[in-house]
Amino acid sequence: MSPPPTIAIFGAAVRADGQPSAALRRRIGYGLEAARAFPDSPVICSGGVGRHGPSEASVMLAALRWHGLPNEQLIADEASLDTLQSVVVVARAVGAGMGAPVVICSDDYHVPRIRLMLAMLGVRSVAGPRPAGWARGAPMHRVGMALREMVAIVYDGAIVAVRRRRLLS
Repeated sequence: MSPPPTIAIFGAAVRADGQPSAALRRRIGYGLEAARAFPDSPVICSGGVGRHGPSEASVMLAALRWHGLPNEQLIADEASLDTLQSVVVVARAVGAGMGAPVVICSDDYHVPRIRLMLAMLGVRSVAGPRPAGWARGAPMHRVGMALREMVAIVYDGAIVAVRRRRLLS
């Protein structure tokens, strides 16, 4: 019997009042749906303290616990401050070429960069579930995020290509 996949929820902003932003609420929803599909899977919640505390990971953990996920299933990464750092934490946690793929829980514009970096680090991944209505945001915001991701793919991809061995050690 093969091991269950690892679920990785990638952070997004926490509002000044400590509540999750719309993006973080969506990602928590994706992670919750993945955890229900794979009830034996560990769930990595990744994201440190941004402009406003608490950490993105702690907000995710609280929401997932409220929805009934047990503490034993949840893993907090409160140190990562960007996508690259989160990817490295996930890659180190699961190990290159090991077991089932990582289920990526993030917005669709963000998933290709995450999957590319994981692949460069030798980790298989799949896009996680997307509840209906995920793309109903403002069109200009989606365009802006897509443009940002194009630049970030080149930037982060170059870092991973040059520092792969160091990132995994």
